[in-house]
Amino acid sequence: MPGDTSRNADKDVVIIGAGAAGIAAARRLQAIRPDLSILLLEAGDRLGGRAWTVGLPGVADVGLDLGCGWLHGARGNAWTEIAGDVGLTVDRTPAPWNGGRRLERDDAEVRASQAAVSAYFERLESHEGEDADMAGALEPGNPWNGQIRAIGTYITGAELERSSIADYNRYDPGAGPDWRVREGYGTLISRYGEPVPARLGVEVTRIDHRHADRIGIETNKGLLSARAVLVTVSTNVLATEKIAFDPPLPEKIEAAARLPLGLADKLFLRLANPEVLPADTHMLGSNSRGATGTYQLRPFGAPVVEAYFAGDLSHDLEREGKEAAFAFAADELAAHFGADIRKELSVAAISAWAAAPHIGGSYSYAEPGASDLRGVLAAPRDERIFFAGEACSRSRYSTAHGAYETGVAAAELIAGSFPRP
Repeated sequence: MPGDTSRNADKDVVIIGAGAAGIAAARRLQAIRPDLSILLLEAGDRLGGRAWTVGLPGVADVGLDLGCGWLHGARGNAWTEIAGDVGLTVDRTPAPWNGGRRLERDDAEVRASQAAVSAYFERLESHEGEDADMAGALEPGNPWNGQIRAIGTYITGAELERSSIADYNRYDPGAGPDWRVREGYGTLISRYGEPVPARLGVEVTRIDHRHADRIGIETNKGLLSARAVLVTVSTNVLATEKIAFDPPLPEKIEAAARLPLGLADKLFLRLANPEVLPADTHMLGSNSRGATGTYQLRPFGAPVVEAYFAGDLSHDLEREGKEAAFAFAADELAAHFGADIRKELSVAAISAWAAAPHIGGSYSYAEPGASDLRGVLAAPRDERIFFAGEACSRSRYSTAHGAYETGVAAAELIAGSFPRP
């Protein structure tokens, strides 16, 4: 339990990481314990973490989300209501998987692929016994295994062989459908964080919890102390021990290592002539290859194509650079729309989440047998060190509202650990 006096600590609560979880926790603590002093530390140069919106020159009212972009489970997603509270626009255009527009033929081949994909996920959902990897549910020789593999990487950010069936089956984003924020999900989360005292560019390197009356926090900008600390950094940051704990917390490092970040990157392509493509329409680059992109044509009617790559393909394209990603996407689009589409395209924005130094990936997945470690990762230590983030959520991992919920839950625990004034 935190000490009864803050005389020996700079702050009551220090929150490490200004993503969705850290911001949610800070705002909740401000609301329920205004007597506590709070400081949010962020190693990067902006609020939002893996929620990051950039602008499109000449299009003032549309944001390009390089990180999370969909309000999954929108009807019960806390960010949906918050978007209205902070003056942003929730766009209720149906997502492709909720009946939105798709660019695909309605023929026997398409129906066969859809049936194969549905049958695969039914096999996952009916799995019994010990946990296994998601590749085990593939039918050998099925001609649609490539498409199934591609969809699997979009879900977990990793190849099927590395992804847990049990964890997949626990995923529950809540009541849908999925919507979007016109100005950007990153805009929403960063705006919600504006009332929180925060310091950017502060990289925490060590958390010293040897002393009963304070926790020491070593950073690249000097030393701080707190009575309680909330850690919301990514599992890849924890697993690589970029933050050292003294005494060590080996169970946290092991859990984080087995709940690594998958990878999904986005490439936004500007269209010189928007009318060459239909508005707000989805397409898959290839129906047969596992290494393929998924494309949202002219989201919100904007003059862009949003390309999405995941898993090993995304790692490869990150390593090869922007030109390789552009060439890959242009080739897939040209296969559908003809070679002349290349002349219409230029790079507007691109992400590289694996290379992000203070993050290291996109969203967590569980290795086979590791799904229960989400609870281990989330468990507080000595009522003084707390943990939150999407990877701590049993059923809403990989989402910004899962991160929000774990941040709020941690804030409630922190508030209860301090004596009332």
